[in-house]
Amino acid sequence: MEPPMTKNKLALALVFLFASMLAGAGALGFGQTNTPQAAPAMPTVGDESIAIGSGDILSVQVFDTPELSMDAVRVSQNGQVNLPVLGLVEVGGLNSIQAARRIESELRTRGIMLDPHVTVSVVESASRSATVLGEVKAPGIYPVSGGLRLLDILALAGGPALSAGKIVMIAHRDDPHHPVTVRLVPNAQALGSQQNPVILPGDVIEVDKAGIVYILGAVTKSGGYLIDNNEHISVMEALTLAGGWNQTAALSQVRLIRKVPEGHKELMLDLKHVLNGKQADVYVENGDILYVPTSLGKTLAYRGMEAAIAAAQAAVVYTSVQ
Repeated sequence: MEPPMTKNKLALALVFLFASMLAGAGALGFGQTNTPQAAPAMPTVGDESIAIGSGDILSVQVFDTPELSMDAVRVSQNGQVNLPVLGLVEVGGLNSIQAARRIESELRTRGIMLDPHVTVSVVESASRSATVLGEVKAPGIYPVSGGLRLLDILALAGGPALSAGKIVMIAHRDDPHHPVTVRLVPNAQALGSQQNPVILPGDVIEVDKAGIVYILGAVTKSGGYLIDNNEHISVMEALTLAGGWNQTAALSQVRLIRKVPEGHKELMLDLKHVLNGKQADVYVENGDILYVPTSLGKTLAYRGMEAAIAAAQAAVVYTSVQ
């Protein structure tokens, strides 16, 4: 008869042997079902919750199928992208994840792929940018984020051009028919009082063009002078921009030439009567030509309205500050 200790050792050895056999079977894959592994997720760029808009540039990657992928495709005005083989797909208003699922659905529905895996990321977003137009040095589309304000985006656009006026119109994307009007201060000393609203994605900012008045003839500094379109100045005030008239000026024979729908009209002014208070001063308008002849009866090269208009077109233009 075997000792009890020997039986216990034999049973323990059998248990270890059975456990080893089960572990080996698991390592070889016995008793397990093979399930296909999902394709690794591809990285996306930007905030996936923001809707895709027209003008956005997308990266569309189809896993393990480079011939169906595109690194840069622009969303059309009607919210579609044109993809290889697949053709036009509507993605406008969807976020990146929803757009990827729609492209996958189209690939399956059209029988192009059985189990596609697609990622969509926004490379460049026009819908998350603002457009700067008008009289700036570098008009274009600029990204807006983090509470960017009007002066910030004007600086990105190179600042106002020399021909810029003082009025800026901001048309918000959600209410384009009611633009906000902002008046720019005339100098850096007044920046503390400058209205400086936050610019939102989709806004359109347009800097107004200044008006111009041409002052020619017997004045200190003849040329074109920029004026604010929303500020009325008189003939006498306009003459001060040119440094006033000289000693040979014939103030009773000043001519104001104005563009009208029919062409041009000419108005004769007697500034002596204006100075004496016998005649009211006249306001100038954008595009007006103010010609002061000499008292010597010489009109220099001017021989009528057409010659004065030609001279204005060749005149040097100055800002009112100069």
